Amino acid sequence: MTQFSITRRSLAAAFTALALTLAAAAPAQAQLQLRIGGGAFQPLPIAIVDFAGDPSLGSLMSSVVTNNLRRSGYFTPLEKSRFPENPSFDAAPNFDKWRGTGVQALVTGRVGRAGDGKLKVEFRLWDVTSGQQVTGQQYGTDPGNARRAGHLISDQVYTKITGIGGFFDSRVAFVDESGPKEHRRKRLMVMDQDGANVRALTSGDVSVVAPRYSPAGQDIAFMTQASGQKPRVQMIDLESGTRQTVGSFDSMSTSPRFSPDGRRLVMSVQQGGNADIVTVDIASKAQHPVTQGLAIDTSPTYSPDGSQIVFESDRGGSQQIYVMGSDGSNAHRISFGEGSASQPAWSPKGDLIAFTRQRKGGFAICVMRPDGSGERVLTEGFHNEGPTFAPNGQYVMFFRDPGGQGGGKLYMVDITGRVENPVPTPSYASDPTWSPLLGR
Repeated sequence: MTQFSITRRSLAAAFTALALTLAAAAPAQAQLQLRIGGGAFQPLPIAIVDFAGDPSLGSLMSSVVTNNLRRSGYFTPLEKSRFPENPSFDAAPNFDKWRGTGVQALVTGRVGRAGDGKLKVEFRLWDVTSGQQVTGQQYGTDPGNARRAGHLISDQVYTKITGIGGFFDSRVAFVDESGPKEHRRKRLMVMDQDGANVRALTSGDVSVVAPRYSPAGQDIAFMTQASGQKPRVQMIDLESGTRQTVGSFDSMSTSPRFSPDGRRLVMSVQQGGNADIVTVDIASKAQHPVTQGLAIDTSPTYSPDGSQIVFESDRGGSQQIYVMGSDGSNAHRISFGEGSASQPAWSPKGDLIAFTRQRKGGFAICVMRPDGSGERVLTEGFHNEGPTFAPNGQYVMFFRDPGGQGGGKLYMVDITGRVENPVPTPSYASDPTWSPLLGR
C-alpha cells in the first residue's frame, strides 16, 4: 500500500504523498486490464463492497466509487444482492466465490477516524481471475474530504484497469439557468464532476456565460453582461473569491480562454462589425492583437503546449474552424464538410479538437485531429453545444437544449461515442467547463 496525506488548503485541497509499504500488501503481478478500443468492447464486471469500519462512511465511500465507475461507461458494478461474502479488509477474499458471480475485479476498503480526528481511508483492488492484489492505498484526510477520497480511489481503480489517466477528482463550472425562458437568471456555479457539492459563485444579478477553467490553477474566466452594458470578460479566484475585469476595451469582449500556464487570457474583441482575437497578460494587463482583418474571429483556445491557437472564423464565407500559431502566423482552415463548425476545444492530451457542427437543423458534438483529419460524430441531435474535455482527454462534456420552454442539461460522452450519460445539476444548465485534476 501507498499512504497519502490529504490536507485542506482552501478550495484546492492539496495532497502530500509519502511512500509506505505495508506487510499485508502482496506483490502485484496481476494482468487485469480493460482495452477501450475495438468494436467488441464490453464494460468490465466489477464489485465494490461497502468499506469496513464506520458504517455510514463506509457506505458513502463505496457508493461514490460505484457511481463513478458506472458513469464512466467502462465498468458494470455488481449489485450488492449478488455479493457472495463480505470480505475482511485484512485478508484475501474468497476468490472462488467471487469468480462465480462473473466479476473480474473487486474493491475492498476500510474507513474510520484516527486518534487526531482525521479520517483514515484504505482500499485494495483485487484481480479476481488471478487472485492477486493489483494496488492498494491509504489516505488520511479531514472528515470534510470524505467524498473526495472516494473520487481519488475511483481514479486509482480506473487508471489501473484502463491505463488511462483519472478524471473523477475534478470539478465542473457551469451556468445555472432558472426562471422563465424570456428572463433567465444565469449564475456561475461549480460542483464536483458527479454533481455533488454545488456552490454558486455569482448571485445572478448580471448574466454570466462562457466560463473557462484555468489549466494551471483555480481561476475561472467568464463573460458577464449587466443590463444596458456591453459584455465584459471577468475572472474569479476560487480560493479568495475576488473578481476582476480583464482587458480595457471600448467594445464587447467575449470567449475568454486561459493560456496553458494560466498567465494570459486569449479572447475575442469586437472591432466595428468585425471581431479580432487578442491576448491579455493577467499580471501586467498588456494587450496584444493576434488577428486583424475583416472577419469575425472568436472562440480561441490554446493548444496544450501553448504553441498554437484554434479558433472559429467566417473569413472563408461560413463559420469554420482554423488553427494558427499563437502569434497569429500561418492561419489555416481545418474543418470541412457539410454545415458550419464552431466552439472548438483542444484536448488536454493535444490529440483531438472537439467542436460543434451545425447541419440540416441539427447540432453534433464532433472531434477531429488538429490537422482536420479523422472527423467523427460523438453525439447528434437538436442543439448540442459547448464541448469541454475532461482532464484525461477521454470524455467531452456539453449541454443539450431540447427547445420549447425548457432549458439545457449537461451530458458527457466518451471519445469513442459509445458512452453517453447525463450530468446532474440543480436546474437547467449550460456552458460547462471541466477543471484540471484537483490533486495535480
